[in-house]
Amino acid sequence: MAAKTTGSPAERRAAARPSARERLLTAANELFYAEGVQTVGIDRVIERAGVAKASLYNTFGSKDELVHAYLQARHAATAGRVRAAVDRHETPRDRLLGVFDAQSEAFAGPGYRGCAFIAAGAEAKSGSSTEQASDDYRAWVRGVLTDLARQAGVADAEALARRLQMLYDGAAVSARMDGDIDAAAVAKAAAAALLDAALAAQDPPESGSRSA
Repeated sequence: MAAKTTGSPAERRAAARPSARERLLTAANELFYAEGVQTVGIDRVIERAGVAKASLYNTFGSKDELVHAYLQARHAATAGRVRAAVDRHETPRDRLLGVFDAQSEAFAGPGYRGCAFIAAGAEAKSGSSTEQASDDYRAWVRGVLTDLARQAGVADAEALARRLQMLYDGAAVSARMDGDIDAAAVAKAAAAALLDAALAAQDPPESGSRSA
């Protein structure tokens, strides 16, 4: 038997409507990502969200904290996309390279305008919450690559992760600046070569010699 609907139509519409926080984050994501966190004034975010100015300050306290929340939301979305791409593979090698598959999906998405964290970090004041959110994201990327490299059997996983992150960053810049949506595929091929070289370099030489 179907559950009985309660409340007036107006109450049901109010319950289904996104909260002020959700609307502010959606508006911030659209505007900050498209135009930059410093370019977009707080009044435009409020207007886009359709909330009162007091709602923003009651929810986030300041524009800086809204920017921080916007970046945290993008971090969470990226983490989910990376996890899904990695988990599609079974071998440790393919799981590591799957990080670049997630990046390729992002590049091909509508409205891609580069890495939000590179853009926000370039505009951030030293010691700000924006800088912290960008630093946290970059540390997370390095950590993911390090963990996956270690699982793939790389002895110096940190060193390889540093090289792979440079490829990851370069692909994002190329996709944005050059409009190259294949940049992640190019980076993935280079990452595969670096991974295979790292594994080959640590393989012990065969003992003895073979007779002809």
